[in-house]
Amino acid sequence: MDIGNKKTASAQPKNGPSKPGNQNAEKPKGSVVLKSMSSLRMIFHYMWNYKGLLFAGIFALLMTSLCTLAIFRSLEWIVDGGFGAQSPEAIKPYFLAIFGVIAVLAVSTFFRFLLIALLGERVVADIRRAVHKHLLTMPPSFFEANRPSEIASRLTADTTLIQAVVSGVIPMSLSSLLQAVGALVMIVLISPTLIFAMLGLLVLIMLPVMYFGKKVRVLSRASQDRVASVGTLANEAYSAIQVVQAFTREEEENERFSRTVRNVYLVAKKRIMTRASLVLITTVLVYVSLNLGLWTGAAAVFSGSITGGELVTLLGLGGLAATSIASLGEVITVLQRAAGAAGRLSELLAIRSSLPVKEKPAELADTFDQAIAFDNVSFAYPSKPGIHALKQFSMAVLPGETVAIVGASGAGKSTVLQLLLRFFDPQEGTVTFAENDIRNLSLQDLRAKFAFVPQEAALFANTIEANVLFGRPTASTEELIAALDAANCTDFIKALPDGIKTYLGERGVRLSGGQRQRLAIARAILRNAPVLLLDEATSSLDSESEDAVQKAIEALMENRTTIVIAHRLSTVRKADKIMVLDEGSIVATGKHNELVAQGGLYARLAKLQFTDIELKEAV
Repeated sequence: MDIGNKKTASAQPKNGPSKPGNQNAEKPKGSVVLKSMSSLRMIFHYMWNYKGLLFAGIFALLMTSLCTLAIFRSLEWIVDGGFGAQSPEAIKPYFLAIFGVIAVLAVSTFFRFLLIALLGERVVADIRRAVHKHLLTMPPSFFEANRPSEIASRLTADTTLIQAVVSGVIPMSLSSLLQAVGALVMIVLISPTLIFAMLGLLVLIMLPVMYFGKKVRVLSRASQDRVASVGTLANEAYSAIQVVQAFTREEEENERFSRTVRNVYLVAKKRIMTRASLVLITTVLVYVSLNLGLWTGAAAVFSGSITGGELVTLLGLGGLAATSIASLGEVITVLQRAAGAAGRLSELLAIRSSLPVKEKPAELADTFDQAIAFDNVSFAYPSKPGIHALKQFSMAVLPGETVAIVGASGAGKSTVLQLLLRFFDPQEGTVTFAENDIRNLSLQDLRAKFAFVPQEAALFANTIEANVLFGRPTASTEELIAALDAANCTDFIKALPDGIKTYLGERGVRLSGGQRQRLAIARAILRNAPVLLLDEATSSLDSESEDAVQKAIEALMENRTTIVIAHRLSTVRKADKIMVLDEGSIVATGKHNELVAQGGLYARLAKLQFTDIELKEAV
């Protein structure tokens, strides 16, 4: 790929304009305004897809709350009905009834946990699938402006937090709410005058919850963002471990990582102190209120206003209501963190690619007879507005023709393939394929016509077989073996312990650069597409492998349209047409012998790469 042509995100908010060439970088953090707890709507949207599980879980939760309230309500009957009669037999029915309630409580708790946990797993799975599917539609420039490792962290850490909310926090909050409301209703039925005291307690508890909850939300988001940075730094260091060690930068990398970890700790410390303050205040309020309730209640028993059983029941219900309300405070702080996680995921889902797609795209014929043309194309990468990678560039490639594009690094060669694959749209001019403006075609249909071999072979952490079949998953084993043989992969694969089942590790780290390049070529061969795009496809091969692979590529080029990007001129001497690119413009066109004879840039490059004898033969 051309050095110096760094690109940024080609994405925009879904409510923003979508115009050709409008490729200003858009990062998720500024794309959508998501405030407070409204971000949780996304979670409830996905929960609603499983209404059966949701309502069954709520019913089980309702039963557990009713059973808990029933146990507390039975205290009055035991104290007044049983102890008042001073007979062990009198209280026996009450305790037997409580055993029955406990049985119902146990069964309800089991189903509540099971159903809500399953709901949480399904919701998180759906969110992860939706976000991942959406991100796969983003242009490559989006991932250059937004770190892939940080985005991956959102798919793991943020969704795990959402899972905890769905499976634990939401059921806990509903249970606490039901128990608090139920306890307050029972208190009203027993002693209506106490309800005012309970409502006063509720206000006292909720005020600090609201105040500290807002602080926790802000700190939680900051904390989670910094945690994502920790993973990003670690991933960068591990991916480039040989470079780090070769340049003896272990200490510097560790220091950089340590600074980030310390920042995470400092933000987390503030969040924990805020939550601890909230717990302190609510605990004091709850137990002071209970003590005051016991004091006034004891006086009421002595005055004959209430019975001893009613006092015990009121204290139990008051404690249940107070602890439930206090737990709601803790729930709100966790929900604030979940709102931050849901907000970040919603922002990713809200980002839209700036590459417009027609609602009714033109259809491409299923034939190899498809020409390519660039008509007066000018293009500048969004990161370098005004600095054109291509300037009034025009090129025509006939069906079945092999066209080579050569030039110095940074001349704009790889940009041609970037625009043809429509990773970007040009600011001026048009790119046509099979006489269709590619902006009128479906991205899937367009890219299905190309077999692309990038300059840096992209392999996945999977087997050799899976990596090559990535080009065409429906290919037979015989076709797979033939593609590997054509790309000169057979010998080194046979030397591996598991053959084509060999696991390659992340980015194919277990293979050499040349071996990875040959597998990328095999994948392109297996794809069997009408157009072959080679971006320095043999740059990582030794001379012997290059000769074998070049023969395979030449066979593959037959009856196919081919565009070859090359620095090594030995790979393009047989091209039907060679185009020399310099600073985004074509400065010469012709065959190898013609260009050598003309002099100029191509002749200078050839002189650096060929012997005098080879140059004389060319002329």
